[in-house]
Amino acid sequence: MFFKYSSGKINELKADSLVFFVLQMEKITDKKLKELDDASHGTLSTLIDSQEFTGKKNEISTIYNPEGYNVERVILVGLGEKKNLQADSFRQAAGVVSRYKSLMSSSKAIFSFGKFDKNDYFQATIEGYLLGSHKFLEFKTGEDKKDKNALKEITFVVENQRHLQRLEKAIERGRIIAEGQLLVRDLSSTPSNFLTPKILAQKAQKLARSHKIGCRILDEKAIVREKMGAFLSVARGAKEPPRFIVLEYKGAPTNQRPIVLVGKGITFDSGGISLKPSLNMHYMKGDMTGAAVVLASLVTAARLKLRQNIVGLLPATENMPSSTATKPGDIVTSRKGLTVEVINTDAEGRLILADALDYANKFKPQAVIDVATLTGATLYILGYAGAPIMGNNPKLLQRLKDASQETAERVWELPIWDVHREQMKSTIADVVNSGGRPAGTITAAAFLENFIGDYNWVHVDIASVDMEPKGTAYIPKGITGIGLRLFVELLSNWKKL
Repeated sequence: MFFKYSSGKINELKADSLVFFVLQMEKITDKKLKELDDASHGTLSTLIDSQEFTGKKNEISTIYNPEGYNVERVILVGLGEKKNLQADSFRQAAGVVSRYKSLMSSSKAIFSFGKFDKNDYFQATIEGYLLGSHKFLEFKTGEDKKDKNALKEITFVVENQRHLQRLEKAIERGRIIAEGQLLVRDLSSTPSNFLTPKILAQKAQKLARSHKIGCRILDEKAIVREKMGAFLSVARGAKEPPRFIVLEYKGAPTNQRPIVLVGKGITFDSGGISLKPSLNMHYMKGDMTGAAVVLASLVTAARLKLRQNIVGLLPATENMPSSTATKPGDIVTSRKGLTVEVINTDAEGRLILADALDYANKFKPQAVIDVATLTGATLYILGYAGAPIMGNNPKLLQRLKDASQETAERVWELPIWDVHREQMKSTIADVVNSGGRPAGTITAAAFLENFIGDYNWVHVDIASVDMEPKGTAYIPKGITGIGLRLFVELLSNWKKL
């Protein structure tokens, strides 16, 4: 995709399609829209009078061959009411238009912002377009492998020439962030026979080399030397060997303590001996989405040249049933030395995160944030709408909430009470890995809390927001990639806690 930038009169620019972002209206008051209405002999007025198009949120319509314009069609996209206007309004509108056949059949298009001149509007627009139009075609063949979208060039237009430099910077930033989220989607959509722990480690190495990120891979012997007994207990049943991936991005002076991101990397989760039901088990190829979010976050931070030191820890393994697999009732010893009674082998993500959270102490972090598709119980708390967060530092939790507001990747804080901590105690070991169904999302965090060090910590559970069941404006049905924009926004505005 090639991007161009311009200012001034849109009717002097040549393209196949012109996209107008339009606020909801009862009558035409905007000068540019009045000009369009005159050029189309009152077509826009007719659309408004008939309620076919009034600028409602994500509403879309087309006017063909307006006089005096060098375009075949003008595509109108609704932003909704002015009082509710925010960056995500543009993200959604651009996502909707990205799959609109009139635009997809164009080779060149103009996106006109008119009087909308905020940086976050510009950034959100390209994010919405790229996220909404993306398709995962890696394993398609023949005609189905070809991208049907003919659009190859977009010219972004603002009224004031003084805004051009800001426009270009914002579009470039949005493109990089969207590509980071698409990296998450592509990794998480890849079948587990094409993304084993070893292959994930190789992909991480390749990306790290490309973006000058430090990368170390701990193989099974190194993991044993680190005494990661909880992590190894999950890997025991799989033929594919585990990998522990360590990424280091250095964008600040060496004396600045790093922010550590930890991502769950179960490349396939069968449930182990506590076998999952076969229905929808194929989705468990995406149980490494937390690791994908962390990997893509470091890549995106490097591409944006963020002035932070960031470490990514990705424990990667399969969770499989076999004669060597950990059994319910087994007791394992974590890297921290705490013993864990394994009640349910399908509560495996917290076991690999436990050793990773303890390993994070090596970096003397100012904060650690883990992200994981951890508990199905999230579905009964926030549905598909948002991710629960829990932690030990109110400031850090609030910053995630602030980042959530900016990115429209919703999070909601849940408490960890002593009753939840008691629920995770074992009668024959230090802790159990499952406290049963009651408060399952919270008790999983209460388990993880046992393994953190003396650092600020937040746990983000993306178990239900990682998959979109129906499709929304800029998130087609399937893997969402949610978490990437949230983390990049947090890291971009990081302040010492």
